[in-house]
Amino acid sequence: MNLMTDLQREHARYLTRRWFFQECGVGMASLAALDLMRANAAPAPTSPLALKKPHYGAKAKRVIYLFMGGAPSHLELFDNKPELAKWDGKLPPADLLKGYRAAFINPNSKLLGPKFKFAKHGQSGAEISELLPHTAKIADDLTIVRSMKTDAFNHAPGQILMSTGSQIFGRPSFGAWTLYGLGTENQDLPGYVVMQSGQKGPSGGLSNFGCGFLPTVYQGVPFRSSGEPVLFLNNPQGVTDKTQRQTLDALKQLNEERLNVVGDPEIAARINSFELAYRMQQTAPEVMDISKEPKHILDMYGAKPGEASFANNCLLARRLIESGVRFVQLFHEAWDHHGGLTKGLKDQCALTDQPCAALVRDLQQRGLLEDTLVIWGGEFGRTPMVQGGSDGRDHHPNAFTMWFAGGGMKPGLTLGESDEFGFNVTQDPVHVHDLHATLLHLLGFDHTKLAVRFQGLDMRLTNVHGELVTKLLA
Repeated sequence: MNLMTDLQREHARYLTRRWFFQECGVGMASLAALDLMRANAAPAPTSPLALKKPHYGAKAKRVIYLFMGGAPSHLELFDNKPELAKWDGKLPPADLLKGYRAAFINPNSKLLGPKFKFAKHGQSGAEISELLPHTAKIADDLTIVRSMKTDAFNHAPGQILMSTGSQIFGRPSFGAWTLYGLGTENQDLPGYVVMQSGQKGPSGGLSNFGCGFLPTVYQGVPFRSSGEPVLFLNNPQGVTDKTQRQTLDALKQLNEERLNVVGDPEIAARINSFELAYRMQQTAPEVMDISKEPKHILDMYGAKPGEASFANNCLLARRLIESGVRFVQLFHEAWDHHGGLTKGLKDQCALTDQPCAALVRDLQQRGLLEDTLVIWGGEFGRTPMVQGGSDGRDHHPNAFTMWFAGGGMKPGLTLGESDEFGFNVTQDPVHVHDLHATLLHLLGFDHTKLAVRFQGLDMRLTNVHGELVTKLLA
């Protein structure tokens, strides 16, 4: 074999016209496609979080969502059932369980009477449990819905449905849709902030405050109520502000060059996240420092500076929305009482009742409640049937309670009823999709028009469902 001859033959093969079109065709097509993409690329947006106008005048400009993960028992807190007390220890009527599926228990378990007493409060006469004395004092400011319904009966799918309108992971959360539709007033803080307390994080995980197919700039940013507000917020030792600024400027220039070529919104989100993180180093520590609050405000919430608690998170929520944050979501995952219901409810109500009521009163006295929508509730309710011996309840999607304050909701209203056992809704049912449609309406959106085309479909928070519940509107 003559090596020189073989090399010459191989070289000649690569110079033939046929080889050029056969081997380089894909490359030439790619170049042509890239040129077309450059010509049709969307212009680079100035800021993905810039203020935007809703479809019509909004009653609510911002949201604080108190998500009680694990599902509080409506039967012990807001939905008084004297008849259920009479049936305590007895089997439920057979027709009540027709077609019913429970998460864990045998549906044909004995009924469990309410563990706590109820009383009527305020001029509205709202019935509220003895476990919630602080909430009872703001009864006339609340809109209580006792006829909520959902499709899911396990925590992760239930929370994801409540948060995103679907049991399937990967959809934008309600907070992300809000930020996408309205933008945010403060460009030095995230538009959507998330804080957690309780025994663990939400069962649905990060998808509860994710952005799904929307640009990542719209997802919730986790904050902490003690220590650094955000992990790694401060520069590492040896990195000066000047060095950091020069590095960010270089990254910004490179990203902007690429953005001008392809118009990918994710690049704009990346630029925004780098710049936001830099500005947050100055603004976030000050906003998150509750030690500057007057003593009477700290006492009202039961907040203690330096501690991680739900009370601190409620006070921080007020400080954040006061600073221009659009959406604050507090997850308190601690209400899953399959057993130990009596003690569990006492403990969690002791941790959350005072701060929730204080938040509503504090917003009201600052003139913020009128256009701030406060939401309280979990992913579903609890069964009238017993679990865990004689002191627990299983998951229950057929009927549960949520309450709301401010933001255009009708105060002093208790909407809906469930049957004598708190099992099924019997009047004014409100499905999760109906709730989302109503909340978006308060924020100034027609839920059928706030949509994003994704994989050939116009995707929205309410999917193809949802009816506006006009009875809830002030």
